[in-house]
Amino acid sequence: MSGLAVFGYASLVSRASAAETLSRPVGPCPVARLTGWRRRWSLVRDNHRAEKTFARADDPDSLPPFMLGLNIEPRGDAAEAPNGVLIELTEAELERLDLREIRYDRVDVTESIAPVDPGAEIAFDKVVAFTAKPENFAPEPPDGAVVLANYATTIEAAFAELGEDQRHLYLQTTGPPPVEVIDAILVRDRIPPGNPRAW
Repeated sequence: MSGLAVFGYASLVSRASAAETLSRPVGPCPVARLTGWRRRWSLVRDNHRAEKTFARADDPDSLPPFMLGLNIEPRGDAAEAPNGVLIELTEAELERLDLREIRYDRVDVTESIAPVDPGAEIAFDKVVAFTAKPENFAPEPPDGAVVLANYATTIEAAFAELGEDQRHLYLQTTGPPPVEVIDAILVRDRIPPGNPRAW
């Protein structure tokens, strides 16, 4: 093992999505929780200015001003600790993730990682995660913000693949999107390689 992993708590839980970025298959990954943190819909992207712009599928002339995504925030009690997966990485692959997670800062969360199952070991020397950059952090959703349905359903399905208990824990520690969830179509594409196109 490389000794390095990323804690995936949202779309990276999807093995297909992670494989798209890493350009290799991603097998089953160990599950873990991130103690002292919480997961919320508090990442915001300017839909008009970002590298990808989406329109409502039912009204292609309508461009929502903002998109929300999931984020982890460094506070929260034990019950709030988000669950996720530990994806083993090389340093070069971590740099690819930096390009994907352009609205997030990489942070070392090694000391906050706890196994989901008591007695299980975490076999990594260093674990990183991504948390919203200050300019992309939205404690409250801005007016007109939406969540892309593809994003929300991909994440929930990825947790369901880990087991119904993990899906339930994901929903319990996240809560529903605080804004409208919409079907959308991509209308402007300046997306870097490895960055998902569906959201």
